[in-house]
Amino acid sequence: MLKEFREFALKGNMVDLAIGIIIGAAFSGLVNSIVADIIMPLVGLLTGGGVDFSNLFIPLSSNVTAAGLAQAREQGPVLAYGAFLTLLINFMIVAFVLFMVVKGMNRLKRKEEAKPPEAAEVPRDEKLLEEIRDILAAGNPNRPGTTPGSGRIPGTDF
Repeated sequence: MLKEFREFALKGNMVDLAIGIIIGAAFSGLVNSIVADIIMPLVGLLTGGGVDFSNLFIPLSSNVTAAGLAQAREQGPVLAYGAFLTLLINFMIVAFVLFMVVKGMNRLKRKEEAKPPEAAEVPRDEKLLEEIRDILAAGNPNRPGTTPGSGRIPGTDF
């Protein structure tokens, strides 16, 4: 059973999956930083007043009087649409980057498929058969009664 588990755990697909998850986690942190530190401040500046989207909310109770999202959640239910917008932008960036990666991979795959396959060594018997076929198709100029390219072999008039 230990041997089977080791074979399962060390299969190429499992290792590839583990590497993908680790890279994905690192990429997620990078995207979060890009959105929180670069994109959202610019969007806030464009919408006027440098609004911090992560603190935008609509109170769903009259008990909520706080200005910040963290305090408002402690006071009662809120609709935190700013956090949703931030996550939506995160998702759009990740989806776009993955789209570009897949598009690039497909382009490379198409180029690889377009390459002519390397000529494999043709077996000797196939070469001989091809030569015989070519001689028969072109006619044998060394035999009397044949004309090159006629495709006719003397003595085969039926």
